[in-house]
Amino acid sequence: MPDAPRWDAVRLVGPGFVLRRWRADDLDALLHHADDPLLVRGLSERFPYPYTRADGARFLAGRVVDLIQPVLAIEIDGVACGSIGVRHDPSGERAHSAELGYWLGRAHWNRGVMRQVVARYVPWVMEALALVRLQAQVLDSNPASARVLQLNGFVEEGRLRGAIRKADGLHDLRVFGLLRGAAGS
Repeated sequence: MPDAPRWDAVRLVGPGFVLRRWRADDLDALLHHADDPLLVRGLSERFPYPYTRADGARFLAGRVVDLIQPVLAIEIDGVACGSIGVRHDPSGERAHSAELGYWLGRAHWNRGVMRQVVARYVPWVMEALALVRLQAQVLDSNPASARVLQLNGFVEEGRLRGAIRKADGLHDLRVFGLLRGAAGS
């Protein structure tokens, strides 16, 4: 099997943001933006609240998500304030597909930033990993994230009813998919 691609030199520039590798010196910015109870409402349980220094250190060390994957920091005004990445297994029958995930610090919500980040990242990652399919799952309580995907050409393919338990009860997961060559890819 060939060596995994290296993402150390990745720097994708968009309107008002840069996508780049996470660095050890991002810890304080990560803590500032990640320790937010409103942020975690729409994210996986792998994203804890409160978000501690130890949580940030584990993330930056690659012990929460595999940072060998193309998981990039969203930098605005020189500060890391969110992340976007995919989980991809380059072997087997699903080597042509990956799962997209992202988050953005609340200070940057409702400004169209994440729509632009996804628009910049998705075509790049699909080309870099030779993907045919990209999918994402969104909690039913997060319509803004669903809208980001739809504005980038993702199609809602279904709903996993009662799939996630949060503090306020059971939630559905909305499943979105994008095929190479579709709008936005």
